[in-house]
Amino acid sequence: MAALFMKTNRRRFLTANLLGSLAAALPLSALGAETPRSGARSQNPRYARLDEILRQPVLKRELFPAPVIIESLELLRYRDSFLCRVRSRDGAEGLSVGHSELRTLYPIFLNKLQPFFLGKDARDLDLLLKKVFIYGFNFRFNGISIGTPLATIEFALLDLLGRIAKKPIGQLIGDIQHPEVTVYQATEYREKSVEESLALIKRDVAEYSAHALKIKVGGLMFMTTDIRAVGPKGRTEAMIPLIRKTFGDQMALYADANGFYSVEEAIRVGRLLEEYRFGFFEEPVMFDWYQETQQVADALSLPIAGGEQEYSLHGFRWLIANDALEIVQPDTYYFGGMIRSMQVARMAAVFGKSCTPHMSGGGLGFLYMMHFVSALPNAMPHHEFKGLRTNVQFECKTSPLKVVDGKIKVPTGPGLGVEIDPAYLKKHEAVKA
Repeated sequence: MAALFMKTNRRRFLTANLLGSLAAALPLSALGAETPRSGARSQNPRYARLDEILRQPVLKRELFPAPVIIESLELLRYRDSFLCRVRSRDGAEGLSVGHSELRTLYPIFLNKLQPFFLGKDARDLDLLLKKVFIYGFNFRFNGISIGTPLATIEFALLDLLGRIAKKPIGQLIGDIQHPEVTVYQATEYREKSVEESLALIKRDVAEYSAHALKIKVGGLMFMTTDIRAVGPKGRTEAMIPLIRKTFGDQMALYADANGFYSVEEAIRVGRLLEEYRFGFFEEPVMFDWYQETQQVADALSLPIAGGEQEYSLHGFRWLIANDALEIVQPDTYYFGGMIRSMQVARMAAVFGKSCTPHMSGGGLGFLYMMHFVSALPNAMPHHEFKGLRTNVQFECKTSPLKVVDGKIKVPTGPGLGVEIDPAYLKKHEAVKA
Protein backbone atom coordinates (compact mmCIF):
# COMPACT_ATOMS: atom_id res chain seq x y z
CA MET A 1 0.00 0.00 0.00
CA ALA A 2 2.87 2.38 0.80
CA ALA A 3 4.42 1.71 -2.62
CA LEU A 4 1.13 2.43 -4.34
CA PHE A 5 0.75 5.67 -2.37
CA MET A 6 4.25 6.78 -3.40
CA LYS A 7 3.59 5.85 -7.05
CA THR A 8 0.31 7.77 -7.15
CA ASN A 9 1.86 10.85 -5.62
CA ARG A 10 4.85 10.63 -7.96
CA ARG A 11 2.52 10.63 -10.93
CA ARG A 12 0.52 13.57 -9.57
CA PHE A 13 3.77 15.47 -9.02
CA LEU A 14 4.88 14.83 -12.61
CA THR A 15 1.49 15.86 -13.93
CA ALA A 16 1.52 19.11 -11.96
CA ASN A 17 4.99 20.03 -13.24
CA LEU A 18 4.35 19.10 -16.85
CA LEU A 19 0.88 20.60 -17.10
CA GLY A 20 1.97 24.19 -17.34
CA SER A 21 4.49 23.79 -20.14
CA LEU A 22 2.45 21.40 -22.26
CA ALA A 23 -0.84 23.19 -21.88
CA ALA A 24 0.82 26.40 -23.06
CA ALA A 25 0.99 24.91 -26.55
CA LEU A 26 -2.81 24.62 -26.71
CA PRO A 27 -5.43 27.31 -27.37
CA LEU A 28 -6.38 29.20 -24.23
CA SER A 29 -9.98 28.16 -24.76
CA ALA A 30 -8.87 24.55 -24.40
CA LEU A 31 -8.20 25.21 -20.71
CA GLY A 32 -11.74 26.18 -19.82
CA ALA A 33 -13.53 25.85 -16.52
CA GLU A 34 -14.27 22.40 -15.18
CA THR A 35 -18.04 22.31 -14.94
CA PRO A 36 -19.32 18.74 -14.79
CA ARG A 37 -22.57 18.20 -16.66
CA SER A 38 -23.59 15.07 -14.80
CA GLY A 39 -23.15 13.33 -11.50
CA ALA A 40 -20.85 10.74 -13.06
CA ARG A 41 -18.50 13.40 -14.40
CA SER A 42 -18.40 15.21 -11.08
CA GLN A 43 -16.67 12.16 -9.65
CA ASN A 44 -13.62 12.98 -11.79
CA PRO A 45 -13.31 16.69 -12.59
CA ARG A 46 -10.78 15.87 -15.32
CA TYR A 47 -13.61 14.83 -17.66
CA ALA A 48 -14.88 18.39 -17.95
CA ARG A 49 -11.42 19.59 -18.96
CA LEU A 50 -11.13 16.83 -21.56
CA ASP A 51 -14.60 17.55 -22.92
CA GLU A 52 -13.57 21.16 -23.42
CA ILE A 53 -10.51 19.99 -25.38
CA LEU A 54 -12.71 17.84 -27.61
CA ARG A 55 -14.82 20.88 -28.46
CA GLN A 56 -11.81 22.76 -29.84
CA PRO A 57 -11.33 22.61 -33.64
CA VAL A 58 -8.13 21.11 -35.00
CA LEU A 59 -8.16 22.14 -38.65
CA LYS A 60 -7.16 25.79 -39.14
CA ARG A 61 -10.30 26.82 -40.98
CA GLU A 62 -9.16 30.44 -41.09
CA LEU A 63 -6.65 29.48 -43.80
CA PHE A 64 -9.54 28.98 -46.23
CA PRO A 65 -11.71 32.09 -46.73
CA ALA A 66 -13.75 30.53 -49.56
CA PRO A 67 -15.74 27.27 -49.51
CA VAL A 68 -13.94 24.11 -50.67
CA ILE A 69 -16.80 21.98 -51.96
CA ILE A 70 -15.98 18.30 -52.51
CA GLU A 71 -16.96 17.60 -56.10
CA SER A 72 -15.63 14.05 -56.47
CA LEU A 73 -14.11 11.41 -54.24
CA GLU A 74 -12.66 8.27 -55.80
CA LEU A 75 -11.01 5.10 -54.58
CA LEU A 76 -8.45 3.89 -57.12
CA ARG A 77 -6.89 0.44 -57.22
CA TYR A 78 -3.96 -1.29 -58.92
CA ARG A 79 -3.52 -4.87 -57.65
CA ASP A 80 -3.18 -4.42 -53.87
CA SER A 81 -2.35 -0.71 -54.06
CA PHE A 82 -5.06 1.83 -53.23
CA LEU A 83 -5.14 5.57 -53.79
CA CYS A 84 -7.82 8.09 -52.91
CA ARG A 85 -8.31 11.06 -55.21
CA VAL A 86 -10.49 14.00 -54.19
CA ARG A 87 -11.33 17.06 -56.28
CA SER A 88 -13.00 20.30 -55.29
CA ARG A 89 -15.58 22.17 -57.32
CA ASP A 90 -12.89 24.75 -58.11
CA GLY A 91 -10.55 22.12 -59.56
CA ALA A 92 -8.12 21.56 -56.66
CA GLU A 93 -6.98 17.98 -56.20
CA GLY A 94 -5.65 15.87 -53.35
CA LEU A 95 -4.29 12.33 -53.21
CA SER A 96 -3.66 9.84 -50.44
CA VAL A 97 -2.22 6.36 -50.26
CA GLY A 98 -4.59 3.83 -48.72
CA HIS A 99 -3.82 1.12 -46.20
CA SER A 100 -3.47 -2.46 -47.44
CA GLU A 101 -6.54 -3.42 -45.36
CA LEU A 102 -8.68 -1.68 -47.98
CA ARG A 103 -8.55 -5.00 -49.83
CA THR A 104 -11.15 -6.06 -47.30
CA LEU A 105 -12.68 -2.72 -46.34
CA TYR A 106 -13.24 -0.96 -49.68
CA PRO A 107 -17.03 -1.62 -49.62
CA ILE A 108 -17.27 0.51 -46.47
CA PHE A 109 -15.38 3.29 -48.25
CA LEU A 110 -17.74 3.16 -51.24
CA ASN A 111 -21.08 2.52 -49.56
CA LYS A 112 -20.78 4.13 -46.11
CA LEU A 113 -18.33 7.03 -46.50
CA GLN A 114 -18.04 8.26 -50.07
CA PRO A 115 -21.69 9.39 -50.38
CA PHE A 116 -21.49 11.33 -47.12
CA PHE A 117 -18.56 13.53 -48.16
CA LEU A 118 -19.75 14.47 -51.65
CA GLY A 119 -20.99 18.06 -51.82
CA LYS A 120 -19.67 18.94 -48.36
CA ASP A 121 -17.36 21.85 -47.55
CA ALA A 122 -13.90 20.46 -46.73
CA ARG A 123 -13.32 23.40 -44.39
CA ASP A 124 -15.81 21.71 -42.03
CA LEU A 125 -13.63 18.62 -41.70
CA ASP A 126 -13.70 18.64 -37.88
CA LEU A 127 -17.49 18.51 -37.87
CA LEU A 128 -17.68 16.07 -40.79
CA LEU A 129 -15.49 13.58 -38.91
CA LYS A 130 -18.08 13.57 -36.14
CA LYS A 131 -21.19 13.44 -38.28
CA VAL A 132 -19.91 10.64 -40.50
CA PHE A 133 -20.23 8.22 -37.59
CA ILE A 134 -23.96 8.99 -37.38
CA TYR A 135 -24.56 8.83 -41.13
CA GLY A 136 -26.04 5.45 -42.05
CA PHE A 137 -25.39 4.19 -38.49
CA ASN A 138 -21.68 4.08 -39.29
CA PHE A 139 -20.87 3.84 -35.59
CA ARG A 140 -21.71 0.15 -35.96
CA PHE A 141 -18.48 -0.23 -37.92
CA ASN A 142 -16.21 0.91 -35.10
CA GLY A 143 -12.48 0.30 -35.14
CA ILE A 144 -10.28 -0.40 -38.13
CA SER A 145 -13.37 -1.22 -40.21
CA ILE A 146 -14.36 2.43 -40.51
CA GLY A 147 -11.16 4.06 -39.26
CA THR A 148 -8.92 2.93 -42.10
CA PRO A 149 -11.12 3.99 -45.04
CA LEU A 150 -12.05 7.19 -43.18
CA ALA A 151 -8.39 8.07 -42.65
CA THR A 152 -7.71 7.46 -46.33
CA ILE A 153 -10.34 10.07 -47.18
CA GLU A 154 -9.12 12.52 -44.53
CA PHE A 155 -5.52 12.27 -45.75
CA ALA A 156 -6.63 13.07 -49.32
CA LEU A 157 -8.67 16.06 -48.09
CA LEU A 158 -5.72 17.34 -46.04
CA ASP A 159 -3.51 17.00 -49.11
CA LEU A 160 -6.07 18.99 -51.12
CA LEU A 161 -6.37 21.67 -48.44
CA GLY A 162 -2.61 21.87 -48.03
CA ARG A 163 -2.19 22.44 -51.74
CA ILE A 164 -4.80 25.20 -51.67
CA ALA A 165 -3.16 26.90 -48.67
CA LYS A 166 0.38 26.08 -49.90
CA LYS A 167 1.22 24.58 -46.51
CA PRO A 168 2.29 21.13 -45.33
CA ILE A 169 -0.26 19.02 -43.48
CA GLY A 170 1.34 19.73 -40.10
CA GLN A 171 0.57 23.44 -40.45
CA LEU A 172 -3.10 22.68 -41.10
CA ILE A 173 -3.54 20.80 -37.80
CA GLY A 174 -1.14 22.68 -35.55
CA ASP A 175 2.13 24.58 -35.47
CA ILE A 176 5.35 22.95 -36.62
CA GLN A 177 7.09 21.74 -33.48
CA HIS A 178 9.42 19.18 -35.04
CA PRO A 179 10.87 19.83 -38.52
CA GLU A 180 12.73 16.56 -38.06
CA VAL A 181 11.32 13.39 -36.51
CA THR A 182 13.56 11.23 -34.34
CA VAL A 183 12.61 7.59 -34.80
CA TYR A 184 12.87 4.35 -32.89
CA GLN A 185 13.43 1.12 -34.76
CA ALA A 186 10.39 -1.10 -34.28
CA THR A 187 11.24 -4.81 -34.40
CA GLU A 188 9.25 -8.05 -34.33
CA TYR A 189 10.76 -11.55 -34.04
CA ARG A 190 9.05 -12.63 -30.81
CA GLU A 191 8.50 -16.14 -32.19
CA LYS A 192 12.23 -16.64 -32.83
CA SER A 193 14.99 -17.75 -30.49
CA VAL A 194 16.98 -15.23 -28.47
CA GLU A 195 20.05 -15.67 -30.66
CA GLU A 196 18.18 -15.30 -33.95
CA SER A 197 16.15 -12.36 -32.64
CA LEU A 198 19.27 -10.51 -31.51
CA ALA A 199 20.98 -10.95 -34.88
CA LEU A 200 17.95 -9.56 -36.73
CA ILE A 201 17.54 -6.65 -34.32
CA LYS A 202 21.21 -5.70 -34.70
CA ARG A 203 20.77 -5.76 -38.47
CA ASP A 204 17.72 -3.48 -38.33
CA VAL A 205 19.35 -0.99 -35.98
CA ALA A 206 22.48 -0.81 -38.14
CA GLU A 207 20.50 -0.24 -41.35
CA TYR A 208 19.03 3.03 -40.09
CA SER A 209 21.65 4.04 -37.49
CA ALA A 210 18.92 4.07 -34.87
CA HIS A 211 19.48 5.51 -31.40
CA ALA A 212 16.25 4.03 -30.06
CA LEU A 213 14.74 0.56 -30.28
CA LYS A 214 11.51 -1.24 -29.42
CA ILE A 215 11.40 -4.99 -28.84
CA LYS A 216 8.52 -7.42 -28.44
CA VAL A 217 8.05 -9.21 -25.13
CA GLY A 218 5.79 -12.14 -24.29
CA GLY A 219 3.75 -13.90 -26.95
CA LEU A 220 1.01 -12.43 -29.10
CA MET A 221 -2.33 -12.10 -27.33
CA PHE A 222 -2.34 -15.66 -26.03
CA MET A 223 -3.57 -14.37 -22.67
CA THR A 224 -1.78 -16.90 -20.52
CA THR A 225 -0.31 -16.38 -17.08
CA ASP A 226 2.71 -18.49 -18.00
CA ILE A 227 4.74 -16.71 -20.66
CA ARG A 228 7.16 -19.61 -20.76
CA ALA A 229 4.39 -21.86 -22.09
CA VAL A 230 4.39 -20.12 -25.48
CA GLY A 231 7.35 -19.60 -27.80
CA PRO A 232 11.03 -20.09 -26.88
CA LYS A 233 11.31 -20.84 -23.19
CA GLY A 234 12.40 -17.89 -21.07
CA ARG A 235 12.84 -15.65 -24.11
CA THR A 236 11.55 -12.46 -22.52
CA GLU A 237 13.61 -12.84 -19.36
CA ALA A 238 16.72 -13.40 -21.46
CA MET A 239 16.02 -10.69 -24.04
CA ILE A 240 15.46 -7.75 -21.71
CA PRO A 241 18.92 -7.73 -20.05
CA LEU A 242 20.64 -8.89 -23.24
CA ILE A 243 19.26 -6.00 -25.30
CA ARG A 244 20.48 -3.49 -22.72
CA LYS A 245 23.91 -5.13 -22.54
CA THR A 246 24.21 -5.30 -26.36
CA PHE A 247 23.23 -1.72 -27.13
CA GLY A 248 24.50 0.00 -24.01
CA ASP A 249 23.22 2.76 -21.79
CA GLN A 250 22.96 5.36 -24.58
CA MET A 251 20.31 3.42 -26.50
CA ALA A 252 16.70 4.33 -25.67
CA LEU A 253 14.75 1.09 -25.25
CA TYR A 254 11.02 0.38 -25.32
CA ALA A 255 8.98 -2.82 -25.04
CA ASP A 256 5.66 -3.96 -26.49
CA ALA A 257 3.60 -6.89 -25.18
CA ASN A 258 0.69 -6.55 -27.64
CA GLY A 259 -1.77 -7.30 -24.86
CA PHE A 260 -0.22 -10.65 -23.94
CA TYR A 261 -0.12 -10.59 -20.15
CA SER A 262 -2.40 -10.90 -17.18
CA VAL A 263 -2.12 -8.08 -14.66
CA GLU A 264 0.17 -10.12 -12.40
CA GLU A 265 2.51 -11.16 -15.19
CA ALA A 266 2.56 -7.68 -16.66
CA ILE A 267 3.68 -6.26 -13.33
CA ARG A 268 6.38 -8.93 -13.01
CA VAL A 269 7.75 -8.24 -16.50
CA GLY A 270 7.33 -4.50 -16.01
CA ARG A 271 9.61 -4.59 -13.00
CA LEU A 272 12.26 -6.35 -15.07
CA LEU A 273 11.90 -3.62 -17.70
CA GLU A 274 12.29 -1.02 -14.97
CA GLU A 275 15.46 -2.69 -13.76
CA TYR A 276 17.00 -2.39 -17.22
CA ARG A 277 15.77 1.18 -17.75
CA PHE A 278 13.28 0.73 -20.57
CA GLY A 279 11.37 3.88 -21.50
CA PHE A 280 7.83 2.52 -21.74
CA PHE A 281 5.79 -0.69 -21.60
CA GLU A 282 3.27 -0.84 -24.43
CA GLU A 283 -0.06 -2.72 -24.17
CA PRO A 284 0.90 -4.84 -21.14
CA VAL A 285 -2.63 -6.33 -21.05
CA MET A 286 -5.41 -6.50 -23.64
CA PHE A 287 -6.11 -3.03 -25.02
CA ASP A 288 -9.75 -2.91 -23.90
CA TRP A 289 -8.97 -3.96 -20.33
CA TYR A 290 -9.07 -0.38 -19.07
CA GLN A 291 -9.11 -1.02 -15.35
CA GLU A 292 -6.49 -3.75 -15.63
CA THR A 293 -4.26 -1.35 -17.56
CA GLN A 294 -4.75 1.14 -14.75
CA GLN A 295 -3.76 -1.51 -12.19
CA VAL A 296 -0.51 -2.18 -14.02
CA ALA A 297 0.19 1.55 -14.28
CA ASP A 298 -0.41 2.03 -10.57
CA ALA A 299 2.00 -0.78 -9.69
CA LEU A 300 4.92 0.40 -11.83
CA SER A 301 7.02 3.54 -12.14
CA LEU A 302 7.60 2.62 -15.80
CA PRO A 303 5.30 4.64 -18.12
CA ILE A 304 2.50 2.59 -19.69
CA ALA A 305 1.77 3.24 -23.37
CA GLY A 306 -1.16 2.17 -25.51
CA GLY A 307 -3.84 3.10 -27.98
CA GLU A 308 -3.05 1.54 -31.35
CA GLN A 309 -6.18 -0.63 -31.09
CA GLU A 310 -8.35 1.98 -29.39
CA TYR A 311 -11.16 3.23 -31.62
CA SER A 312 -13.06 5.60 -29.34
CA LEU A 313 -12.39 9.18 -28.26
CA HIS A 314 -14.43 8.34 -25.19
CA GLY A 315 -12.16 5.39 -24.48
CA PHE A 316 -9.04 7.54 -24.67
CA ARG A 317 -10.83 10.06 -22.46
CA TRP A 318 -11.20 7.42 -19.72
CA LEU A 319 -7.63 6.14 -20.08
CA ILE A 320 -6.23 9.66 -19.80
CA ALA A 321 -8.51 10.91 -17.01
CA ASN A 322 -7.80 7.84 -14.87
CA ASP A 323 -4.03 7.73 -15.42
CA ALA A 324 -4.16 4.31 -17.07
CA LEU A 325 -1.79 5.57 -19.78
CA GLU A 326 1.11 7.99 -19.59
CA ILE A 327 1.76 7.74 -23.34
CA VAL A 328 -1.05 7.66 -25.92
CA GLN A 329 -0.46 5.90 -29.25
CA PRO A 330 -3.33 6.41 -31.68
CA ASP A 331 -2.74 4.94 -35.12
CA THR A 332 -3.64 7.65 -37.62
CA TYR A 333 -5.02 5.04 -40.03
CA TYR A 334 -6.88 2.80 -37.59
CA PHE A 335 -8.27 5.72 -35.59
CA GLY A 336 -9.70 7.55 -38.57
CA GLY A 337 -7.12 10.19 -39.38
CA MET A 338 -4.90 12.93 -38.01
CA ILE A 339 -7.60 15.25 -36.69
CA ARG A 340 -9.09 12.64 -34.36
CA SER A 341 -5.58 11.56 -33.36
CA MET A 342 -4.64 15.16 -32.58
CA GLN A 343 -7.66 15.40 -30.31
CA VAL A 344 -6.27 12.47 -28.35
CA ALA A 345 -2.83 14.08 -28.18
CA ARG A 346 -4.34 17.36 -26.95
CA MET A 347 -6.28 15.56 -24.22
CA ALA A 348 -3.07 13.86 -23.12
CA ALA A 349 -1.09 17.11 -23.14
CA VAL A 350 -3.41 18.84 -20.70
CA PHE A 351 -2.52 16.30 -18.02
CA GLY A 352 1.20 16.14 -18.70
CA LYS A 353 1.10 13.01 -20.84
CA SER A 354 2.94 12.32 -24.08
CA CYS A 355 1.94 11.07 -27.52
CA THR A 356 3.73 8.93 -30.06
CA PRO A 357 1.55 7.50 -32.83
CA HIS A 358 1.49 3.86 -33.74
CA MET A 359 2.69 3.60 -37.32
CA SER A 360 1.04 1.34 -39.86
CA GLY A 361 3.61 -0.21 -42.15
CA GLY A 362 3.58 -0.21 -45.93
CA GLY A 363 2.37 2.41 -48.41
CA LEU A 364 3.43 5.85 -47.20
CA GLY A 365 2.64 5.23 -43.53
CA PHE A 366 5.97 6.71 -42.49
CA LEU A 367 5.10 10.01 -44.20
CA TYR A 368 1.72 10.34 -42.52
CA MET A 369 3.41 9.59 -39.19
CA MET A 370 6.00 12.32 -39.82
CA HIS A 371 3.47 15.03 -40.69
CA PHE A 372 1.39 14.21 -37.62
CA VAL A 373 4.41 14.22 -35.31
CA SER A 374 5.66 17.49 -36.82
CA ALA A 375 2.72 19.30 -35.18
CA LEU A 376 2.67 17.44 -31.84
CA PRO A 377 3.25 19.74 -28.85
CA ASN A 378 3.67 16.76 -26.50
CA ALA A 379 5.63 14.41 -28.73
CA MET A 380 7.73 11.61 -27.28
CA PRO A 381 11.50 11.81 -27.90
CA HIS A 382 11.26 8.96 -30.45
CA HIS A 383 8.59 7.70 -32.84
CA GLU A 384 7.80 4.35 -34.35
CA PHE A 385 9.55 3.55 -37.61
CA LYS A 386 9.39 0.40 -39.72
CA GLY A 387 11.59 1.40 -42.63
CA LEU A 388 11.28 3.41 -45.84
CA ARG A 389 10.47 0.57 -48.21
CA THR A 390 7.37 1.13 -50.29
CA ASN A 391 5.92 0.14 -53.65
CA VAL A 392 4.49 3.62 -54.12
CA GLN A 393 6.33 5.59 -56.80
CA PHE A 394 6.69 9.24 -55.86
CA GLU A 395 9.04 12.21 -55.72
CA CYS A 396 9.78 14.45 -52.75
CA LYS A 397 11.60 17.71 -53.48
CA THR A 398 11.87 19.07 -49.93
CA SER A 399 13.35 16.11 -48.04
CA PRO A 400 15.76 13.32 -48.96
CA LEU A 401 13.60 11.01 -46.80
CA LYS A 402 16.64 9.32 -45.34
CA VAL A 403 17.41 8.53 -41.73
CA VAL A 404 20.44 10.59 -40.72
CA ASP A 405 21.68 10.16 -37.16
CA GLY A 406 18.31 8.70 -36.20
CA LYS A 407 16.28 11.57 -37.69
CA ILE A 408 14.20 12.16 -40.83
CA LYS A 409 13.44 15.62 -42.25
CA VAL A 410 9.71 16.24 -42.64
CA PRO A 411 8.71 17.36 -46.16
CA THR A 412 7.78 21.04 -46.33
CA GLY A 413 5.94 21.05 -49.65
CA PRO A 414 2.18 21.65 -49.77
CA GLY A 415 -0.10 18.91 -48.48
CA LEU A 416 1.69 15.61 -48.09
CA GLY A 417 4.73 17.18 -49.69
CA VAL A 418 5.22 14.54 -52.38
CA GLU A 419 4.13 14.06 -55.97
CA ILE A 420 2.82 10.64 -56.98
CA ASP A 421 4.37 9.48 -60.25
CA PRO A 422 1.74 10.15 -62.98
CA ALA A 423 2.59 6.84 -64.69
CA TYR A 424 2.06 4.98 -61.40
CA LEU A 425 -1.20 6.85 -60.79
CA LYS A 426 -2.42 6.01 -64.29
CA LYS A 427 -2.18 2.28 -63.53
CA HIS A 428 -4.92 2.65 -60.92
CA GLU A 429 -8.57 2.38 -61.88
CA ALA A 430 -11.65 3.56 -60.02
CA VAL A 431 -13.23 0.95 -57.74
CA LYS A 432 -16.98 0.64 -58.18
CA ALA A 433 -19.52 -0.20 -55.47
